[in-house]
Amino acid sequence: MTNVQVFPDAEELGETLAQRIVSGIDQARAAGKRYLLGCPGGRSPRTTYTALAAAVRRMQLDLRHVVIVMMDDYVVQVGNEHRRINPGEHCSVERFAREQIMTPLNAATGAGMGIPIDSLWMPDPRDPEAYDARLGTAGGIDLFILASGDSDRHVAFNPPGSSRESTTRIIELAESTRRDNLGTFPRFNGLDDVPHLGISVGIATIANNSHEAVLVAPGESKRTAVERIVAAKDYDPSWPASVLACCRQGWLFADLESAPSAQFAHMP
Repeated sequence: MTNVQVFPDAEELGETLAQRIVSGIDQARAAGKRYLLGCPGGRSPRTTYTALAAAVRRMQLDLRHVVIVMMDDYVVQVGNEHRRINPGEHCSVERFAREQIMTPLNAATGAGMGIPIDSLWMPDPRDPEAYDARLGTAGGIDLFILASGDSDRHVAFNPPGSSRESTTRIIELAESTRRDNLGTFPRFNGLDDVPHLGISVGIATIANNSHEAVLVAPGESKRTAVERIVAAKDYDPSWPASVLACCRQGWLFADLESAPSAQFAHMP
């Protein structure tokens, strides 16, 4: 059964998750270990990222042992080779990670105590399988933040029908996923501008490598996702975000807009 917590709003959701993350970061530092934080791009986790930077500043945390593990990115084909899009592009997930996650965190901590530049991990479309191997060798992801697509219930770029055993791979993006991403990256002029290919962690990548996973689902547009994820007893290929049910410690964080019914409020 997925653990569910419902918050008054997206801001309190983000603050609570941020506190859980900074606690893990601090514990890992004290133990002399790295802390791997799995992160999606997009809108759903933004209050978490904002609250995380504020908590780092307040606690004056040392982040030199933190690794940011991104889930996916857009891909282009150049000749016979696949490459991630240029990180200067407005829709680059690498750019999102640097501008929306790493830069605020490093600005919030003390000089020389930020996340090293090589501690931003991205999957490489030239060798997708190496990403799963790297995560396994590192001991897995301490906490993986997840999000669900509004219209087609994708998680990362995994579309409906994705196998439970899928690993990091190049994916032909579903049109519904591409439409969702028009809202994530508002500088797209229309659907034709959204890339057709992506590289993404797989369902097994998430389930097998996460010590803890928290799916954030704030806002009215996530109501159906919340209902389906709460009802899932196991992974349902028609709803890839149901991978949460397979994670060792799976949490669904919703708010009163996405989960207005009190039946969903199972507090930790």
